[in-house]
Amino acid sequence: MTHVSSNENGMSLTATQLDAYLARIGVERPLRLDIGSLSQLHRAHLMSFTWEALDAFMGWPSAITPAAAFAKMVEKRRGGWCYEMNGLFGAALAGLGFCVTRLCGGVDRERLGDIAIGNHLTLRVDLDHPYLAEVGVADAIIEPVPLATGPISQRGFDFSIIPVDGGWLRFNNHARGIAKSFDFRPDHSDEAAMVATQDWLMRDPGSPFTNALALLRHTADGYVALQNNCLRRVTANSLIEQRITSADHLADTFETVFDLDIPQPGKVWERLQAIGREKAA
Repeated sequence: MTHVSSNENGMSLTATQLDAYLARIGVERPLRLDIGSLSQLHRAHLMSFTWEALDAFMGWPSAITPAAAFAKMVEKRRGGWCYEMNGLFGAALAGLGFCVTRLCGGVDRERLGDIAIGNHLTLRVDLDHPYLAEVGVADAIIEPVPLATGPISQRGFDFSIIPVDGGWLRFNNHARGIAKSFDFRPDHSDEAAMVATQDWLMRDPGSPFTNALALLRHTADGYVALQNNCLRRVTANSLIEQRITSADHLADTFETVFDLDIPQPGKVWERLQAIGREKAA
């Protein structure tokens, strides 16, 4: 097993970075490394950062390292996707002294098969027993859960972890979740597979992120999601949709709904319109 525990491999934040990260999420350095402090950090991270794949959609450069995620998310008021969200969170936890393992997972492996392995980074945190820390799905759990099979309920949303073939576990998202499931093994780390898949997801026309705009952010009782020009506000008992109708509307949504500082939001609107014309044709 590969544990993240030092700055030497670049997977842990430095003391200075850690102070900036904690300030960004509004949490003081925890006094104890326990499930209470892990849960507080997990929730604060999700309430402070937006899941977004704008770099892939716009063809902007992106890197998989936690250092790159820190520069983008903490210093520039951006969000990130699973490699960045879980990568930054895992590096912060490691900097605080938690025992963290970066796990190589596969979103939608139940449909895609093993080719999906590497398209997701998730985290195992070992305390009194192993926990799954997962801030990279964006519309799933808001607090860590024991890394064990069984049903999970948080804020009225129902999830589960079930065993599947070959020692893999499957995290099933709630019924309205955008990512329906991801598979992982508690001891499977493969950085090379994640780097290769991240590159494919960033560049390939077949990637689900190069041809669709996607942003998600947790709210007090659920989450808000932007898929192309459709904004959805979701709780366990409600779903409200509205359409984004202009470049100014999109720019305002980035700022006020998702708390993002997006360069040239008008270019994003132009790309969104172009995609719509291509699909119509």
